[in-house]
Amino acid sequence: MKIVHIITRLILGGAQENTLITCKELAARGHDVTLITGPAIGPEGELFELTKNQKYKTIVVDSLRRQINPLYDIPAYNQIKKLLAEIKPDIVHTHSAKAGILGRLAAAQLKIQNSKLKTIHGVHGLSFHEYQNCLLNKFYIAAERMAAKRTDAFICVADAMTQKSLAVGIGKPEQYTTAYSAIEEDGYLNPIPENQKKDFRKKYNVPDNAVVLVSIARLFHLKGHKYIIKSAKNLAERFENAVWVFIGDGILKEDLQEQIAHADLTDRFRFTGLLPTSQMPLVIQSSDILVHCSLREGLARVLPQAMLCGKPAISFDIDGASEVVNPDTGRLIEPGNVEGLADACAELIANENLRIKLGENGRNFVREKFSPKTMVDTIEKVYKELF
Repeated sequence: MKIVHIITRLILGGAQENTLITCKELAARGHDVTLITGPAIGPEGELFELTKNQKYKTIVVDSLRRQINPLYDIPAYNQIKKLLAEIKPDIVHTHSAKAGILGRLAAAQLKIQNSKLKTIHGVHGLSFHEYQNCLLNKFYIAAERMAAKRTDAFICVADAMTQKSLAVGIGKPEQYTTAYSAIEEDGYLNPIPENQKKDFRKKYNVPDNAVVLVSIARLFHLKGHKYIIKSAKNLAERFENAVWVFIGDGILKEDLQEQIAHADLTDRFRFTGLLPTSQMPLVIQSSDILVHCSLREGLARVLPQAMLCGKPAISFDIDGASEVVNPDTGRLIEPGNVEGLADACAELIANENLRIKLGENGRNFVREKFSPKTMVDTIEKVYKELF
């Protein structure tokens, strides 16, 4: 098949990693694959290095940007439509909100000449959520409903994405399939040498005997770092060996550092800045507990990544988190519940045997479910069933 994937930007992020693995695996299976994306603008890093020397083609549309702006959006739509007309794909598979709307509208125009063209939208997270302005929320839902009429199938990273989409009238149940977001597992499953883990801790001034609570997320709105800081106020007094490590960068870095300083916790927090995805196994295996307090997420890849490393995960109970985090693999907390978050962290900080048990359970639970082969088998099956 000739397949075009379209994603808004290749920043460091779960949807982007998912899409790159999909393109790589589909190309390895003999499909003619092209990836269309916008530039990676901003402090979140980029993944273009991973597109080099691959069997698929990558095309950058400079006007494809995340923010709504007709001065960019109209040229991006026209450029995508032109590229699709030149490539003549069998499948157009879109990802993320902006690329999802523009890509599906462009593909719909091509269907006038080629009725066999099929359009799939990958749902990694939802463009609408309860924390938005009411009018903006209604706008995004209306846009997604409009695009859904031009969509043959949806592939979601979690069952929760299907349920939330259908609840607001986006698509039909028979259009939805869940394909858990693949992780290139070997790096997470293979043990990191002890000396490398000690070097990582030493680099960020983390004592060898510290219990490390790591958070891997953009330092951005709705990622929940403030709840981790609030919970640390109580925990730092009870556990002298607890250290928190924030992996990532973003516009809230200075604000978060001020919150930490105001709480007199500067000596208990570490900021690493952006780290390449290849270092995530080292980061997680050098830590003891993953803490993820995002308020909206499809299904955060860092949750199964932690489990593959044999580490327990503490997460707010949002979207698809409950599909991997349960009492046997970690702890789910009501979103925004700082007391509950602190209690869960305290339980695991104090009990190394429990951390080991939950980590082992998690590894066994997610190992096959999140393999690239499992995900791409599902995606390929959806493609074939459309013809």
